[in-house]
Amino acid sequence: MKRRDFLKAAGFGAAALALSCRTNTMQTAQHKKKPNIVYIMADDLGYAELGCYGQKKIKTPNIDKLAAEGMRFTQHYSGNPVCAPSRCALMTGLHTGHAQIRANKEVGGKEGWVLGSTIGGQWPIKTDTVTAAKILKKAGYTTGAFGKWGLGRVGTTGDPNKQGFDHFYGYICQRQAHTFYPNHLWRDGEIEWIEANKDGKEQVYSHDLIAQEALKFIKTNKDRPFFLYVPFTIPHMALQVPEDSLAEYRGKWPDPPYKGDKGYFAHPNPRACYAAMVTRMDKDVGRIMSLLKDLALDDNTLVIFTSDNGPTFNGGSDSAFFESAKPLRGLKGSVYEGGIRVPYIARWPGRIKAACTNNHISAFWDFLPTCCELIGEDPPRDIDGISMLPTLFGRYQQQRKHEYLYWELNGQQAIRMGKWKALRLKPGRKIEFYDLDSDIAESKDLADEHPEVVARMAEIFKTGRTESEVFPLLKS
Repeated sequence: MKRRDFLKAAGFGAAALALSCRTNTMQTAQHKKKPNIVYIMADDLGYAELGCYGQKKIKTPNIDKLAAEGMRFTQHYSGNPVCAPSRCALMTGLHTGHAQIRANKEVGGKEGWVLGSTIGGQWPIKTDTVTAAKILKKAGYTTGAFGKWGLGRVGTTGDPNKQGFDHFYGYICQRQAHTFYPNHLWRDGEIEWIEANKDGKEQVYSHDLIAQEALKFIKTNKDRPFFLYVPFTIPHMALQVPEDSLAEYRGKWPDPPYKGDKGYFAHPNPRACYAAMVTRMDKDVGRIMSLLKDLALDDNTLVIFTSDNGPTFNGGSDSAFFESAKPLRGLKGSVYEGGIRVPYIARWPGRIKAACTNNHISAFWDFLPTCCELIGEDPPRDIDGISMLPTLFGRYQQQRKHEYLYWELNGQQAIRMGKWKALRLKPGRKIEFYDLDSDIAESKDLADEHPEVVARMAEIFKTGRTESEVFPLLKS
């Protein structure tokens, strides 16, 4: 099959462009002042857990408003089905066949896993890593990250302050984020003890502290260009939320208690708690948006909201009840669509058309080159990402498209190529093959009907990645 015919069969063409945003007559000339960039990322939020993506039980009015005032993407993908590698793809512009971090890998030994430990962390990205934060900082941006890091503990090459961030506050180790009442958080390489939470007490909710720091960062830097990265920890387990949020949902539905297991805390009202966590985060998204308006920064700020991967399956979560990934198959940890397709909303008044739904196929590794084009810098040559700026600004004919997107996690591999999706759960296993245009739920395996396309996918499973000694492709 010739490459041109192959790409045609793969579904590349006009159908892959916007659904309802085909024209945009707004001003697209460069602003004289560098635009601010705010990137808000939820933790384990499912594709269908926002009202603007079809959620019926959980209230998310502020994020829904963000979508109504901006562009809502239906085919955007996270960097990976789990936390650390997804964040690595976001920061570096590399998919997980090329990225340094390809799975969650703990350092610090079992002692570092204990809640309250200060020695744990994840495998660090290297000193010479090019990150979006480094690029923006070099271009004159003040950079801040507030939330969960997961790309290297303090004292290693992966320390956020060594990877382009002027300021960091939050969880360095993602395992410590398994409680919202930690005894400490980190600020720019130093431990900050939370006395009110010592000895197992639950007085100060970490999400609130993180939100306050993000707001403070905006106020402090209102007169200079800034990049604000807010990787919230909601709605990752554990099930914990203050009473003022829980009260809104308690008693709304049958809600059998969760007894706790595998290191996760029990909760008497798990469904109410989960919904309350998401709504609490939504309110803080609203606070960020209100502050941008109050400070007259609104018209010069690109705001993005997304999630690091699909909804979780443990710790008392109930994805079936909330239909968290509907209509997708799979959850967090899976390379089926439910594990990697995520909500993605972009807003910038006067630059991004409001109330717009777009089906451009894109992924986390597109963020770095998008930032580069936005500020007039050339992206690194060896990245996998492609700038989404033409799509954001309504210049669809100028948008370059991916030949394919690629993911791997331990032994799993997946490719999205136009309308086609191929995956296998282990090397050597049969390749599953789906037409996402007609079968978004990945329910009908078409591998036997399209052997030439499947053969091409099998080739990419081998050639579309590099070997990693630290993160090998597991065969069993």
